[in-house]
Amino acid sequence: MKPFMDKDFLLNTKTAQTLFHEVAEKCPIIDYHCHISPKEIWEDLHYDTITQVWLGGDHYKWRLMRCAGVDEKYITGDASDHDKFVKWAEVLGHAIGNPLYHWSHLELRRYFGYEGVLNASTAEEVWNLCNAKLHQADFGVRDLIRRSNVETICTTDDPVDTLEWHEKLANDNSFKTSVRPAWRPDKAMNIEKDTWPDYLRKLSEVSGVNISSFADLKKALLNRMDYFAKHNCSLSDHALNYVMYAPASENELEEIFASRLAGNIPDENAQAKFKTAFMTFAAQEYYSRGWVMQLHYGCHRDNNITMFNKLGPDTGYDCVDNSAPSVQTAQFLGSLEAQGFLPKTILYSLNGNDNAAIDTICGCFQSSYDGMTAPVSKIQHGSAWWFEDHLAGMTSQMQSLASLGYLAGFVGMLTDSRSFLSYPRHEYFRRILCRIIGSWVEEGLFPDDMDTLKEIVKAISYGNAKKYFNF
Repeated sequence: MKPFMDKDFLLNTKTAQTLFHEVAEKCPIIDYHCHISPKEIWEDLHYDTITQVWLGGDHYKWRLMRCAGVDEKYITGDASDHDKFVKWAEVLGHAIGNPLYHWSHLELRRYFGYEGVLNASTAEEVWNLCNAKLHQADFGVRDLIRRSNVETICTTDDPVDTLEWHEKLANDNSFKTSVRPAWRPDKAMNIEKDTWPDYLRKLSEVSGVNISSFADLKKALLNRMDYFAKHNCSLSDHALNYVMYAPASENELEEIFASRLAGNIPDENAQAKFKTAFMTFAAQEYYSRGWVMQLHYGCHRDNNITMFNKLGPDTGYDCVDNSAPSVQTAQFLGSLEAQGFLPKTILYSLNGNDNAAIDTICGCFQSSYDGMTAPVSKIQHGSAWWFEDHLAGMTSQMQSLASLGYLAGFVGMLTDSRSFLSYPRHEYFRRILCRIIGSWVEEGLFPDDMDTLKEIVKAISYGNAKKYFNF
């Protein structure tokens, strides 16, 4: 019987062990999509308790606790940090098969040196150990990032953001990790939302453009893209229900826009036309600027209206959507290709059943780009995302990409996290990557050519992302 989480955790072959320990383990981290706060990095935030850094905004953990029957008082309620942590420890101790069990124990080992197991009986020991560490002078968020060997971080930023914290970090020579903004214009696109008119007013203020038409909206966004570009932005991110393709004339689009300004919520057909035009405009701009376009879809959000009204978005009430139409995704990318404006693009679906569709869509639009000579795919199947970033989900995504595309050209893992303790997710991914490749080699499905294998593993762990994003 293998011990739990030893140095060869998940590495079930000699080849996997060699590839991880000699290559993947040593690679710096490029975390090209996350939700951490640049302000907290600038301020070098020090947490008072492990609850604050572990449970404060982690809806993954909140969701698991609810599934275990924990009262909301101990999740987002007014229970003490200590009592919330104890409840989490009780739940985690029985979370067999859940990736949070692995992630949490990797974090305890890497940051706090705790080699035991967290459960109800060890909760007090771990609480005291972690809090004592967090109170040390070298345990601020900058130190957590440094000790994780993070080379680049891309946060998620709205077009109206000032980016003041990015600017301060860029001018701080004492902090070597590059912290870059990523453009997330969802609020400008979601014309059906009640908050959309108020958001346009904010965008008008920061851009200096009086937005009274779709043409004005595009001018305002161009203004803000220029501002983001000056702050080292080179990639975007979009959260979509699915990728739409519903072309419309400029007159139709202006009519839809004017009607919405008059207070009328557009129907689904009008929404699809507006969002197609919005995404087409955005993608063309990304191409001209050399930005990467990330499309996250397959999620149906805020399903529990009662709890949404109490807690707001991103609190653990989203689910997988199985309605993503692959034909429309292909049509959208195809229309951009036909116009000569298809940017580097990463496609992520929350539904693992979309893996084959994504890989075959990607294969339709691959080409050389931006003078790249290294074999990095232009259109990427993004790493297993959110509900899929576990052993089975990551394995399925990479096996599909290898079978239907080009695994060696993959840009690898990201945290998509709000926690500064989440960087071991990269380690988890790299161990699974080496496990997959090691199994293929030892089953005779690929030659035992260690030089080539090491090149592939290093590229997926680090090098491909560095080249793809021009970091």
